[in-house]
Amino acid sequence: MKPIVDIHRLTKIYGKRRGIRDLTFAIEEGEVFGFIGPNGAGKSTTIRTLLNILFPTSGSATIFGLDIVARSRDIRRQIGYLPSEVFYYDDMKVADLLRYAAAFHHYRGERRTAALLERLDLDPGRKIEDLSFGNRKKVGIVQALLHEPKLLILDEPTGGLDPLMQNEFFELLKEERAKGTTVFFSSHVLSEVQRMCDRVAIIKDGSLVKVETIENLLRNNLRHITLTSLRPETLDLSGIAGIVKQETIGTHVKLLYDGDMKRFVEAIASRPFSDLLVEEPSLDDIFLHYYTN
Repeated sequence: MKPIVDIHRLTKIYGKRRGIRDLTFAIEEGEVFGFIGPNGAGKSTTIRTLLNILFPTSGSATIFGLDIVARSRDIRRQIGYLPSEVFYYDDMKVADLLRYAAAFHHYRGERRTAALLERLDLDPGRKIEDLSFGNRKKVGIVQALLHEPKLLILDEPTGGLDPLMQNEFFELLKEERAKGTTVFFSSHVLSEVQRMCDRVAIIKDGSLVKVETIENLLRNNLRHITLTSLRPETLDLSGIAGIVKQETIGTHVKLLYDGDMKRFVEAIASRPFSDLLVEEPSLDDIFLHYYTN
């Protein structure tokens, strides 16, 4: 089975400005695929290039097996897109804007639109200019979902949403996923990616660092280690390879360790400590590890 999104050496250069370089990865049908990196890493550039809003400098990509440049109009009919910042006609009412958006997809599911508006607590009679940033983002969510797309492309989707509405949004995504919808989820909020995604791509300075399942990322060699010692200043760990980060808090020496645990235990066996605690790292720790190495 062909992937829903298939990217091969996709590159977009803005003169001297950073763009994206040689991105290659694929998104399978029905999966929730995370795309993570800090602001400016190239996430939005990648998405806009896939949507043919930006023309690629080189490389290629397909969505639903269709070329993103030659068949962009056909592709857009089948996807839902939520940009990181939403801009609409200020003098339009919410209901009019959503009918306008639905017309692009030849969609007439007014019951679905009404249900989405109710779940996100949106008044269809209000004008866009009267909405807060968070409510405008909710309009964008409804617009992305209303035509039951095969692929959802979400760029920083929870910005501006309060915690309760974020939970409602994630419930909506779970329901769409259960229907077989594929989700491309771009975010710098790692807890959201860990909560929702099957696999994740890490992007740094416009280049791909790694593509991996969340499970395997969390199962790698990184560990949080806490050593307890009455005299932590005598606990010299300088000769042990693999220590990424070290700090002393009271009687505890806290480490972020990347290596073989058996070798670590053998190395510290003769050192003056009274207790040892080993914990799994968070996705945040792993992400920072890739970004600092």
